Amino acid sequence: MSEPRGHLCLMLHAHLPFIRHPEHPTFLEEEWLFEAITECYTPLLDAFVRLADEGLPYRLTMSLTPPLVEMLRDPLLRERYEGRHAALSRLAADEVDRTAGTVFGPAAEAMQRQFALAGRVWRRWGGDLTRGFRQLAERGHLEIVTCGATHGFMPLMATRAARRAQVRVAVDAYEEAFGCAPRGIWLAECGYERDVPSLLADDGIAFFFVETEGVLHADPRPRFGVFAPVATAAGPVAFARDPECGRQVWSASEGYPGDFTYREYYRDLGFDGDYDSIRPYLHADGVRRNLGFKYHRVTGSDTPLHDKQPYDPVAAAGRALDHARHFAGSQRARLDGIRDAIGRTPVITAPYDAELFGHWWHEGPIFLEAVLRELCAHPDDLRPATPSQILAQGGDLDVVDVNPSSWGAEGTSQVWLNGSNGWMLRHLHRMERRMHALVVANPGASGVRDRLLRQAARELLLAQSSDWAFIVTNRTSVTYALRRFRSHVDRFLRIDDMLSGATEIDATWLAGVEAKDNAFGSLDYRVYARTR
Repeated sequence: MSEPRGHLCLMLHAHLPFIRHPEHPTFLEEEWLFEAITECYTPLLDAFVRLADEGLPYRLTMSLTPPLVEMLRDPLLRERYEGRHAALSRLAADEVDRTAGTVFGPAAEAMQRQFALAGRVWRRWGGDLTRGFRQLAERGHLEIVTCGATHGFMPLMATRAARRAQVRVAVDAYEEAFGCAPRGIWLAECGYERDVPSLLADDGIAFFFVETEGVLHADPRPRFGVFAPVATAAGPVAFARDPECGRQVWSASEGYPGDFTYREYYRDLGFDGDYDSIRPYLHADGVRRNLGFKYHRVTGSDTPLHDKQPYDPVAAAGRALDHARHFAGSQRARLDGIRDAIGRTPVITAPYDAELFGHWWHEGPIFLEAVLRELCAHPDDLRPATPSQILAQGGDLDVVDVNPSSWGAEGTSQVWLNGSNGWMLRHLHRMERRMHALVVANPGASGVRDRLLRQAARELLLAQSSDWAFIVTNRTSVTYALRRFRSHVDRFLRIDDMLSGATEIDATWLAGVEAKDNAFGSLDYRVYARTR
């Protein structure tokens, strides 16, 4: 096949924090996973498999973070998802009957089809969606990359050992889930600092992704800007986000998801519906909450929720196809100008949160499938490619010192370090240093002491999740985020006391904690012993 005029490296970052509460029969925040399965992961997997079965030569990159993989493979959470899916499927059937002949009938029917699709995809892969994504990787359509073990924000970690653990534990978890080592990694929040490349090189990571400023402000400034990967002195290669692709999809004012035809996210049957009808689908406290049933469209940029108009699924799907053609066409139209400016075939890197497609932007999976079809129909123009494919083509890369950055506000760390959450770092930094000291002090640990060290590492990793500080900054589920952070700190400190002899070892308590915070069963805590 001839060389295209350009390559499009589409990257979907799929992540949710590790949430698992066996101590409660139902738990509200577990529904973050259940919603993502129904609204995002199953429709995306369905679209990708369909394209592959049709023989389209598409390529896509996707990170499945270790916490998400742990949850998707967890028997308890899979069982709970099936129960929630069955309940909401019954509600969907009731809603079709209730809205028949009304302006909301088409939206209700679309909801029923969504649950039916999720059920079919779920059953096809035996309730383990990672099997489906793994098969797509084995067929050559999907490059799955990893992420820091618990989505920890590495620029704010105090020790190299803590950063190393985020990488090493992630690599081990990836190998266990997918049967091979990852070639690439998504740095949580694109959080880059200068220690990163050598850590990645130690674990065989060939490439990673950074925010635009990471490359544009690199030293020396790269010849090709963000339109070619750049190498670091340690070896791993950085792919930088193209801001134009981000603007078209992400921008609150210009991005596609804000189109007035699309489904409105913030108006939900859980608040609109007759209380007695929806009460069986709420939690035990009976408080109204989102159920995922949405019957209205965006309508207007300033339209109040109570004035939103009925949603038309057919019109919205048509609009998604229009936007897909526009996206593919506008990116193709850029190629000649970029080629003339840099004198080589450009690589356009377009990373997005996977949950945008289907959860936040209901029509996103339709858009993404159509984009891939458009690109495959014109393979000599802008061809979808993965980082490994691009690197395999060879060619000289600029060697630069990538600029510390993130894809948070203003490219800095301010989302995860500000007046509302900065206090968390004091605890995290002390835990990092204590973890190193505990491992060094117990070189030949066995039995219950070995279990304590392993659980201490889990608690540190789970406390390091960038999600807790992010939630506090954005003031969404603050109570839960604070409870989770404090619980991991408290458990770590109690284990520290047991290992240090300040208190007696309580094996019964430890067993209970192991059953709750059970991520990374084969975790090797000895990674914390290294300081270099």
